[in-house]
Amino acid sequence: MPHPASTTAPTAPAPLFTDPVHHAPTDPTVVAGPAGPTGRWFMFYTQRRAEADGPGVTWVHGTDIAVATSDDGGLTWAYRGAVEGLDPHAGRNTLWAPEVTFAEGRFHMFLSYITGVPDRWAGHARRILHHVSDDLVHWEYRGEVPLSSDRVIDACTYPLPGGGHRIWFKDEAAGSATWCADSVPGSGLERWGPARPVITGDPHEGPNVFALGGAYWMIVDEWHGQAVYRSADLEDWTRDGLILDAPGRRDRDATFGHHADVVVGTDPDGVEAAWIFYFTHDVQPHGAQGRALEAERERGGGVPATRYTAVQVATATVVDGHLVCDRDEPVALDLRRALVG
Repeated sequence: MPHPASTTAPTAPAPLFTDPVHHAPTDPTVVAGPAGPTGRWFMFYTQRRAEADGPGVTWVHGTDIAVATSDDGGLTWAYRGAVEGLDPHAGRNTLWAPEVTFAEGRFHMFLSYITGVPDRWAGHARRILHHVSDDLVHWEYRGEVPLSSDRVIDACTYPLPGGGHRIWFKDEAAGSATWCADSVPGSGLERWGPARPVITGDPHEGPNVFALGGAYWMIVDEWHGQAVYRSADLEDWTRDGLILDAPGRRDRDATFGHHADVVVGTDPDGVEAAWIFYFTHDVQPHGAQGRALEAERERGGGVPATRYTAVQVATATVVDGHLVCDRDEPVALDLRRALVG
C-alpha cells in the first residue's frame, strides 16, 4: 500500500481545487514555474462551462484553458483566470486538455483544439496545437502538430533516454487508441517524426507517462478508472491493472478518477512517491461545500450534478513491481519535494 503520510506533514484538502467561475475543472496538468520546484507551481486545466446554455454538449465545448497557482507546495491554489494568447483564430473556439512541460530551455504547451462550439461529440476535426513560453504567463503560438489524423487530442510528452522527446496522444480515428511520435533532433519540439500505435484494444484517452520505482509507467483513462501500463524502455508496454477505479470517501471523490497528471517526488520520510492529480464528476458533495454547491445549482436553474467537477490528488507508490494508489489515504502534498529536472 502507499507509504502512510507523516502525522506532522500538512495533508492536501479534498477537493484540492474547484473552478470558481464555471465549476468544472478537468484535465489538470501541474508544472513547476521558472523558479523550479521550490517556487510557484501552476495548474493548467480545461475550463468546462457546467452552467452554459445551449443544445447537446455545447457546455463541454467553447472552453478556455485556465490556470491556478500555488505558493505553498500545492496545498492551496489561487485561481488566475483564463490563459490569454492561446487561440490563434478569431471567434469562440474550443481548447482542451493542456500538456505543459519544460524542455529545450523553454516551457511548451500542447493543447487540443476544435474550431467553434459543437453541440455533439463527433463529426468535427480535433487537432493538437503547440505554444511556447518563458514564464508560463505569456505564450507564443508555434503551429499545429502534424500527427496521425485530424481526430487527435490529449497530448503527453516525456524525454527519451537517448535524447529528444516523445509525444503520446489519443487518435479517435484509430479506435480511440494511444499513438506516439518522436521529436526530430534539434527541432526544439517543433518537428515530429512518423506516428505509430502504442496502446490499442479498448478505447481510452488521456495518456500520461512518468518514471517511478525503476520503471516507466503510462496511465490512460478508460472512464472506469486509470488503466496502468509498465515499461522498461518506453517502447514495450505491459498492462498492470487499474487505479482510481473504486469510489473514494473524501468530499466530491466518490466517482472514477479521470484524465490524470503525475508529479514524482518524495514523501515526508524521503521515500520516492508520485502525486496523481485527477478530476472527478460530482455526485453527492457533503458538508458546507456541498450545501454551497447545491445553492449554486439552484441559482443556475437545476444543472445536472454530473456536469460539475473537482480536482483531487492522491499518492501512488510502487509495491512489489506494481503501481498502487489508495485515494482514501491522507496525502502529504509538498511539491517542493518534486524531482524536477
